[in-house]
Amino acid sequence: MFDAKEFVNVQLKKIKDQMKEGKAIIACSGGVDSVVCSVLASKAVGDKLLAIFVDTGLMRKGEPEQVRDMLKEMNVNFKILDEEDYFLDGLKGVTDPEKKRKVIGERFIRCFEREAKAYGAKYLVQGTIAPDVIESGSDGKGLVKSHHNVGGLPKDMNLELVEPLIDLYKEEVRQVARYLGIKVSERQPFPGPGLSVRCLGEVTKENLSVVREACYIVEDEIQNASKAGKMDLPWQYFAALLPIRSTGVHNEERMYGRTVVVRAVLTKDAISAKPAQIPYDVLEGISKRITSSLGDKVNRVVYDVTSKPPATIEWE
Repeated sequence: MFDAKEFVNVQLKKIKDQMKEGKAIIACSGGVDSVVCSVLASKAVGDKLLAIFVDTGLMRKGEPEQVRDMLKEMNVNFKILDEEDYFLDGLKGVTDPEKKRKVIGERFIRCFEREAKAYGAKYLVQGTIAPDVIESGSDGKGLVKSHHNVGGLPKDMNLELVEPLIDLYKEEVRQVARYLGIKVSERQPFPGPGLSVRCLGEVTKENLSVVREACYIVEDEIQNASKAGKMDLPWQYFAALLPIRSTGVHNEERMYGRTVVVRAVLTKDAISAKPAQIPYDVLEGISKRITSSLGDKVNRVVYDVTSKPPATIEWE
């Protein structure tokens, strides 16, 4: 049985031993994996650690502000980078999901290398967990999708990686978070490449604004339904914007609008998953709210009932 206390004690010693020389930076997205790593590394090396949150422009509604407040509350030395233009420039014309992940992975590292040089850091701490490595495959074998923090890393990276959680699955990470008293222990996962992999096709500011609002609505409606006792909270739930159009009606006139797909799954380890059974009235409420808020752009909302496998949890 997994023992969070023992894991923390072992990892604190390992981190201290690995990072005997010099300073470190940590990629902190605000998710449970990176926050657990931030707390562990901070406990191990103190003020030799700088947490960096990169605002890629691919985040959910209000997320940069939430992460800033959380890092302040954690009393961790941190810095926030506004890199929206840098990331969106790299994604211009890119539609293949594997290329998206590699572009984003490389640009993350270039940001971290720049900040590490300014800070005098030798190490990069990452919240990589076991499913990231498994799905990224090895030498192209067993590849499902390249996670930006594994398959998306450039070969010429000049920082030494520190990955305390690499052997853990999500539920074990949550147990560590609970042991450490971290508030985001139950936060639903959010992909490292952000909304770029929920925006199928080219990533543009307009497409991002649509999927960002749709994701916000899905999260809000499902959380409210759970609080009202209508359903259990799924493990992960979100919206994706599809690169297809269909005929609809808006303001009594024909429109050729976009389609949003709602995805909600139940899983224990993210290796396999099944679709959550969302009550029909909740789905109907999500659809009405999305088409009302985004009626000039979206005219169709569908629900994905596919398990993993054959699908993955995210659409890309």
